[in-house]
Amino acid sequence: MQRLRQFFPRACLLALSLGSFCFAQAENPPNILWLYSDDHSHKAISAYGSHLTELAPTPNIDRLAKRGVLFRNSFVCNSICGPARAAVMTGKHSHLNGFRSNGDNFDGSQQTFPKLLRAGGYQTAVIGKWHLQSTPQGFDHWEVLPGQGHYYNPDFINESGQHREIGYVSDLVTDKGIAWLENRDPNKPFMLMLQHKAPHREWSPALRHLHLFDDVIFPEPETLFDDYEGRGSAAGMSDMSIAETMHPGDLKIDDIMEFEAKDAGPKEATAARMTRMTNEQYKTWRAAYGPKNQELVEANLEGDDLVRWKYQRYIKDYLRTVRAVDENVGRVLRYLEESGLAENTVVFYSSDQSFYLGEHGWFDKRFIYEESLRTPLLGYWPGRSNPGTEVDEMVQNIDMAQTFLEIAGVADPGDMQGRSLAPFLRGETPTDWRETIYYHYHQDPRTIHHVQPHYGVRSQRYKLIHFYEIDEWEFYDLERDPHELTSQYSNYEYQDPVAEMRRELHRLRWQYHMPRFGAGE
Repeated sequence: MQRLRQFFPRACLLALSLGSFCFAQAENPPNILWLYSDDHSHKAISAYGSHLTELAPTPNIDRLAKRGVLFRNSFVCNSICGPARAAVMTGKHSHLNGFRSNGDNFDGSQQTFPKLLRAGGYQTAVIGKWHLQSTPQGFDHWEVLPGQGHYYNPDFINESGQHREIGYVSDLVTDKGIAWLENRDPNKPFMLMLQHKAPHREWSPALRHLHLFDDVIFPEPETLFDDYEGRGSAAGMSDMSIAETMHPGDLKIDDIMEFEAKDAGPKEATAARMTRMTNEQYKTWRAAYGPKNQELVEANLEGDDLVRWKYQRYIKDYLRTVRAVDENVGRVLRYLEESGLAENTVVFYSSDQSFYLGEHGWFDKRFIYEESLRTPLLGYWPGRSNPGTEVDEMVQNIDMAQTFLEIAGVADPGDMQGRSLAPFLRGETPTDWRETIYYHYHQDPRTIHHVQPHYGVRSQRYKLIHFYEIDEWEFYDLERDPHELTSQYSNYEYQDPVAEMRRELHRLRWQYHMPRFGAGE
């Protein structure tokens, strides 16, 4: 063993002792930067291409696609914030890592990839949105937003306690990330998780972007006025429609109009967003939204016209928050280049899940339907990735932990449920890659948005869903019905693929050690 130490780093020796192959570069293991946002739809990243691409480009995030790999079929295992983050941390589905629903507490004592990287010689840090309730473990440095965090003048928590800082949250998170990179131990490789709040609800833009897109009318999604007639009852039972669910705070109308007449300052406002603002910030905000809201009052809109107005307000504010994220991705990439770190830093960009941008009349996420399930993932490994690569294989967020471990040359512990994506970053395609993915949304439907718990399986062409508490099944042919408007579960013409997908669903539930849920299994 002593002679082996002359040729292999400590992580490789651990891998050899477990019978695993070690992929690390012995002398200079790569750094890893994980850029993570919240509720960022792939349709709002111009590299993916959509009806928003020309009007709202994301040039800095797109740089990762140009330099490296864009995953076309990247999916989450549970489309909700905390559980998605727990899946990344552990490489396991929600029922095994214990974080099934928002409001759960993440068991920080369990095995996570940051702990394994740290034991393998990496310096680890998480900065920004955490949203796992418990105190971060496995990090040399952490400074996170409490709960959902705030867009303006947010609070941060670190080992010294909680404090407030003046500024916009996306800028401050990036400031802190760059400061940590400047002051880290240069003798160790690093893993930095730089995690943004944006573009999470209530989509509050940076003050510099309050007038961005003022002169733009964004095209409406084809299904903005979906009536859900072709589905089961679950879609109609949900409560996340632009027409009915968005409250005045989401739309930026109560914060201004309630106080416009009496010229109130932020200290008199009831909305949490406004109470955090300085007087100068509030004046800038009111100067932007006040005239627009007055136009709404004068227009006296109703019915579909009012829904269309709400959609335009929503999509513009959402994309304004995305603009700040993209700018800050650019700041970090420039820092890597100017500091000389870019040549040996693997960079990823992803989101905890995707988001409805008016499709089916919705905002939010949760469902296994495509707009919520498919999430952005881009990665670049300097010297290994082929520029402009696109991967069509089906990948999931449970794959990330093993991906980080393989890049670092740290042994796979053997009990994670994903698979490393490192081969794709190197331009390789495993011949035995998965052909289906498993999904499970656990949250109680009596909580916010009232989405029924469900699980399902997706292949390249088909999707089978079981809403198990109400015992309803849905089946979609994604090739013929990409918007998932008409379930074919009871259509005799689809009896063979339905039966095949039911068998695959049972196989995956066995593979992932799923307990039984509800009727009809």
